[in-house]
Amino acid sequence: MKNENLLNHENVAENRNLEMARYIWSILKTQLTVIMSWGIDLDSIKVVSLGIQFHVQGFKHTGYVKIVLDEGKDLFEISLLAENGEYVKTLDNVYLDMLVDTIDEAIEKTEDYEMRITELYKGGVIV
Repeated sequence: MKNENLLNHENVAENRNLEMARYIWSILKTQLTVIMSWGIDLDSIKVVSLGIQFHVQGFKHTGYVKIVLDEGKDLFEISLLAENGEYVKTLDNVYLDMLVDTIDEAIEKTEDYEMRITELYKGGVIV
Protein backbone atom coordinates (compact mmCIF):
# COMPACT_ATOMS: atom_id res chain seq x y z
CA MET A 1 0.00 0.00 0.00
CA LYS A 2 2.86 2.39 0.83
CA ASN A 3 4.44 1.77 -2.57
CA GLU A 4 1.16 2.57 -4.34
CA ASN A 5 0.84 5.84 -2.41
CA LEU A 6 4.43 6.74 -3.22
CA LEU A 7 3.89 6.01 -6.92
CA ASN A 8 0.68 8.05 -6.96
CA HIS A 9 2.48 10.95 -5.28
CA GLU A 10 5.30 10.77 -7.84
CA ASN A 11 2.80 10.68 -10.71
CA VAL A 12 0.97 13.72 -9.33
CA ALA A 13 4.28 15.61 -9.02
CA GLU A 14 5.36 14.61 -12.54
CA ASN A 15 2.01 15.68 -13.98
CA ARG A 16 2.17 18.98 -12.12
CA ASN A 17 5.68 19.65 -13.40
CA LEU A 18 4.60 18.82 -16.95
CA GLU A 19 1.59 21.12 -16.68
CA MET A 20 3.81 23.93 -15.38
CA ALA A 21 6.34 23.41 -18.18
CA ARG A 22 3.53 23.58 -20.75
CA TYR A 23 2.14 26.71 -19.09
CA ILE A 24 5.53 28.47 -19.16
CA TRP A 25 6.09 27.42 -22.79
CA SER A 26 2.66 28.83 -23.69
CA ILE A 27 3.68 32.17 -22.15
CA LEU A 28 6.95 32.20 -24.09
CA LYS A 29 5.18 31.36 -27.37
CA THR A 30 3.11 34.56 -27.14
CA GLN A 31 6.25 36.28 -28.47
CA LEU A 32 7.43 33.58 -30.84
CA THR A 33 9.68 35.83 -32.94
CA VAL A 34 11.55 36.96 -29.85
CA ILE A 35 12.06 33.50 -28.38
CA MET A 36 13.20 32.07 -31.71
CA SER A 37 15.91 34.76 -31.84
CA TRP A 38 17.43 33.11 -28.76
CA GLY A 39 18.51 30.10 -30.82
CA ILE A 40 16.57 27.65 -28.70
CA ASP A 41 17.55 24.03 -29.28
CA LEU A 42 14.09 22.45 -29.30
CA ASP A 43 15.61 19.03 -28.56
CA SER A 44 17.02 20.41 -25.31
CA ILE A 45 13.67 21.36 -23.78
CA LYS A 46 13.07 19.44 -20.59
CA VAL A 47 10.63 19.49 -17.71
CA VAL A 48 12.12 20.41 -14.33
CA SER A 49 10.48 20.72 -10.93
CA LEU A 50 7.75 23.37 -11.40
CA GLY A 51 9.32 24.62 -14.60
CA ILE A 52 11.17 24.18 -17.83
CA GLN A 53 14.77 24.28 -19.02
CA PHE A 54 16.24 24.70 -22.51
CA HIS A 55 19.49 25.55 -24.30
CA VAL A 56 19.95 28.93 -26.01
CA GLN A 57 22.56 30.62 -28.19
CA GLY A 58 22.03 34.31 -27.54
CA PHE A 59 24.38 37.23 -28.15
CA LYS A 60 24.94 37.65 -24.39
CA HIS A 61 24.44 34.12 -23.08
CA THR A 62 25.00 30.69 -24.58
CA GLY A 63 23.99 27.89 -22.28
CA TYR A 64 20.82 26.94 -20.47
CA VAL A 65 17.82 28.90 -19.27
CA LYS A 66 15.79 27.44 -16.43
CA ILE A 67 12.42 28.96 -15.56
CA VAL A 68 10.71 27.90 -12.34
CA LEU A 69 7.55 29.09 -10.62
CA ASP A 70 8.04 30.35 -7.07
CA GLU A 71 4.70 29.17 -5.75
CA GLY A 72 4.83 31.23 -2.56
CA LYS A 73 5.16 34.48 -4.50
CA ASP A 74 3.37 33.37 -7.69
CA LEU A 75 6.34 34.81 -9.58
CA PHE A 76 9.02 33.22 -11.75
CA GLU A 77 12.71 32.66 -11.12
CA ILE A 78 14.98 32.56 -14.16
CA SER A 79 18.38 30.91 -13.89
CA LEU A 80 21.07 31.19 -16.52
CA LEU A 81 23.40 28.21 -16.56
CA ALA A 82 26.68 27.72 -18.37
CA GLU A 83 27.20 24.92 -20.87
CA ASN A 84 28.47 22.72 -18.03
CA GLY A 85 25.36 23.41 -15.92
CA GLU A 86 26.98 25.81 -13.43
CA TYR A 87 24.84 28.76 -12.36
CA VAL A 88 25.79 32.04 -14.00
CA LYS A 89 22.99 34.33 -12.86
CA THR A 90 19.55 34.18 -11.26
CA LEU A 91 16.74 36.66 -11.88
CA ASP A 92 14.12 36.58 -9.13
CA ASN A 93 10.58 37.92 -8.81
CA VAL A 94 9.72 38.01 -12.51
CA TYR A 95 6.07 38.69 -13.29
CA LEU A 96 4.24 36.68 -15.93
CA ASP A 97 3.93 39.64 -18.31
CA MET A 98 7.66 40.38 -18.06
CA LEU A 99 8.93 36.83 -18.54
CA VAL A 100 9.93 37.05 -22.22
CA ASP A 101 11.36 40.58 -21.98
CA THR A 102 13.41 39.70 -18.89
CA ILE A 103 14.92 36.64 -20.54
CA ASP A 104 15.52 38.55 -23.78
CA GLU A 105 17.43 41.28 -21.91
CA ALA A 106 19.51 38.67 -20.09
CA ILE A 107 20.51 36.50 -23.05
CA GLU A 108 20.03 38.36 -26.32
CA LYS A 109 19.69 42.16 -26.23
CA THR A 110 22.88 44.17 -26.49
CA GLU A 111 23.40 47.90 -26.93
CA ASP A 112 24.31 47.31 -30.58
CA TYR A 113 21.61 44.66 -31.13
CA GLU A 114 20.14 46.17 -34.31
CA MET A 115 23.58 46.51 -35.91
CA ARG A 116 24.52 42.94 -34.98
CA ILE A 117 21.30 41.60 -36.51
CA THR A 118 21.89 43.62 -39.67
CA GLU A 119 25.45 42.29 -39.94
CA LEU A 120 24.34 38.73 -39.26
CA TYR A 121 21.61 38.76 -41.91
CA LYS A 122 23.13 40.93 -44.66
CA GLY A 123 21.07 40.63 -47.81
CA GLY A 124 18.75 38.08 -46.22
CA VAL A 125 21.58 35.56 -45.86
CA ILE A 126 23.26 34.58 -42.61
CA VAL A 127 26.95 35.49 -42.87
